[in-house]
Amino acid sequence: MSQEADGQKVDTRKRKFLIAATSAVGGVAAAGVAIPLVMSMMPSARAKAAGAPVEVDISKIEPGMLLTVEWRGKPVWIVNRSKEMLDLMAKHDDKLTDPNSEQLQQPDYCKNAVRSIKPEYLVAVGICTHLGCSPTYRKEVGAADLGADWPGGFFCPCHGSRFDLAARVYKGAPAPTNLVIPPHQYLSDAKLLIGVDAKGA
Repeated sequence: MSQEADGQKVDTRKRKFLIAATSAVGGVAAAGVAIPLVMSMMPSARAKAAGAPVEVDISKIEPGMLLTVEWRGKPVWIVNRSKEMLDLMAKHDDKLTDPNSEQLQQPDYCKNAVRSIKPEYLVAVGICTHLGCSPTYRKEVGAADLGADWPGGFFCPCHGSRFDLAARVYKGAPAPTNLVIPPHQYLSDAKLLIGVDAKGA
């Protein structure tokens, strides 16, 4: 249908079609701008993975061996402690700053003498609580540079902090607290899940 305006014929159907088409194209353009903007504000797959729980196969970790995995961008140690290691740990509580793990550096279910769910496995964040260095695993008993009474554990070469095989800090060390024990649970005898609290704990 046409109408007269200022002496000229106006095709209202064409006008409506052009308005609708322009609106549709504008809507598509707005969506084209909005979608990338919204997507850029969402965490990437890599960022999600960085905070996601980590499943670890522990079936091949032999007694005395340390395995390091990454969780949330941090090294997490898993040590399979032998019976001899566990026996030695019970003999030096008097040399430790916090032997009973009174400070909240571990989940409640790991607040025990070995700071773990299963006595043989230590699961600890491998970052010194002093200045964030990464200590080295020194499992040898009586290491020449650490003293004849060294029962094995972790030594931070940056400033000399020492931790036993339960990741408890020795008195007089620059590190103020024990190493952090992350939340974790066992999915089976061979599978460990780091980043999720133990079921029922």
